Amino acid sequence: MQLSQITNEKIIKSKKRVQNHGEVFTPKRIVNNMLDLPKIQEACLNITSTFLEPAAGEGVFLVEVLKRKLKIVKEKYGGDLTRFENYSLLSLSTLYGIELLEDNAQKCVMNMYQVFYDNYCAIALEHGKNVKSNVLDSAKLIISKNIAQGNFLTKLSASGNPIVFSEWKPLNLRNNSKTIKVQRTEYTLEDILLGRKKESGEQLPTSERIEQLDLFELYGIEGFTISKKNHLKYIPVKITDVYREEMEEVNG
Repeated sequence: MQLSQITNEKIIKSKKRVQNHGEVFTPKRIVNNMLDLPKIQEACLNITSTFLEPAAGEGVFLVEVLKRKLKIVKEKYGGDLTRFENYSLLSLSTLYGIELLEDNAQKCVMNMYQVFYDNYCAIALEHGKNVKSNVLDSAKLIISKNIAQGNFLTKLSASGNPIVFSEWKPLNLRNNSKTIKVQRTEYTLEDILLGRKKESGEQLPTSERIEQLDLFELYGIEGFTISKKNHLKYIPVKITDVYREEMEEVNG
């Protein structure tokens, strides 16, 4: 029997999961109270502020932060659909999560994508335009690289390999920018926690890369194939085209 709040919001899935994994979901009311704390609220209102949720669950924290960021994007850039597309993807690219349990990680991915999709559809409708496949594909790629199934404490994925995240660094971000280029660089979780610096565009060698579960494919949504090639680096691309995962050979 599932426990719930008065609002019927589920806070556990089963007693067994609580016993085995300590899994208890944080109610949205408490999440929003936490996000309303002055310093956290300030970060939520900055679309380039980065968040890492080490126990993401079904994404309740990340989803609420994304909603707040997309609200700011709409207020600042919603008058131009192209600008909204670029800045909404940029806000999405700043949110990272790790979740131990596969079903939770799947739900986190889909919850984040649904929020992005709904907001994008609403703005496109206001402009009398259709949503663009490259924008949606880029959103899927970003989410698939920013949400990992694994253990934050061991820094390992479900397959026992290092957890890998991608940084999406904007290169031409100005107040009047209509389109945004980003430079993708890969880091292990250990790299991030130790503050290691990487060469821009660096792709981890095949031996260090993880075969992270494609959480979109489990829902019947076309996913992305991880490249097996070494000696390549990512090249700067428009943020609306990151789904192409364009790379070039490294000299030497």
